[in-house]
Amino acid sequence: AYINTVLCEVYSYFNIEIAWYHALVTIAAITFFTWEINRVLEPLLAKRISPGEKRIKFLSVFFLGGLVFSCITAIAIVFIIGKYIYGYSLPELEMPVKLNLIYAGLINLFFHLLNAIFYFFREYKIKSTEAEELKRISAQAQLQAIRTQVNPHFLFNNLNVLSGMVIKENPKANRFIEEFSKVYRYILNSQDKELVTLEQELAFIKPYVYLLQERYPDGLRVDIGVPEKYYSRYIIPVALQMLIENAIKHNVISKNHPLHIEVKANGTGMLTVKNNRQPRQSVEQSNKIGLSNIAKRYELVCGRQIEIQASPEAFAVNVPLLNVN
Repeated sequence: AYINTVLCEVYSYFNIEIAWYHALVTIAAITFFTWEINRVLEPLLAKRISPGEKRIKFLSVFFLGGLVFSCITAIAIVFIIGKYIYGYSLPELEMPVKLNLIYAGLINLFFHLLNAIFYFFREYKIKSTEAEELKRISAQAQLQAIRTQVNPHFLFNNLNVLSGMVIKENPKANRFIEEFSKVYRYILNSQDKELVTLEQELAFIKPYVYLLQERYPDGLRVDIGVPEKYYSRYIIPVALQMLIENAIKHNVISKNHPLHIEVKANGTGMLTVKNNRQPRQSVEQSNKIGLSNIAKRYELVCGRQIEIQASPEAFAVNVPLLNVN
């Protein structure tokens, strides 16, 4: 910047008398303080505006804040050198102030362009890493959900044969097979998806609940009360199934001690799965797939957290219902 002002004879053109070293010090000081102002301002601003969730607002406010303080600094530096070293009057300082304000604005813009480039490059690397982690977590969840899978077509073909054998004599058995097929097909179809609509997930849960109630006819009650206005929201695939399975795994289910599971929208953009607590005396060793898996996948997909509420009487998990544009 200093070399450009010398080569273009800026000071001579505007009749500004200043020694070369004072001009160099002025430009160097403005550059240094602009850098330091932005370096100090960034972490202070990050405490008020999240760079991750509101990146455009953060970068805009950061740029404007840096511009204001760098311009104030430029005015102060020009005033100190012009007034106390050269004895310039205020009218004589008008042009030097204008020139250095332009320089302060340009150097602030340059620093913020560099910052934006590094910021988005860093975000890109983070998102790439998260995408790979999400693939690993999803694969782990899929393995848990379909760990008994050998050959999907073989299974479906044989279910159809079995259904044909029992349909005339045992309609209840036939329905059980049909509902099981729906559950299994959904798990297979959703294994490569990061999100599904709540409507799709609920359509899958209904046959899944039917299978459970056939298994626990007098000991399990599942109530699903979600208004249709939430059906277009999105959710992690198989999340509801894993939450219901978690409740069944950790609680006693019997005619004398029925387990009641509620699935409902709580009006705050969350879906709640709640059950009464009647813990088993012994629970098989957890493979850490359930709640931690759902939490990790939500964190990777949208940066949101699930909420767990536990009391002696009840256990509830709230999962975010997402809007996808």
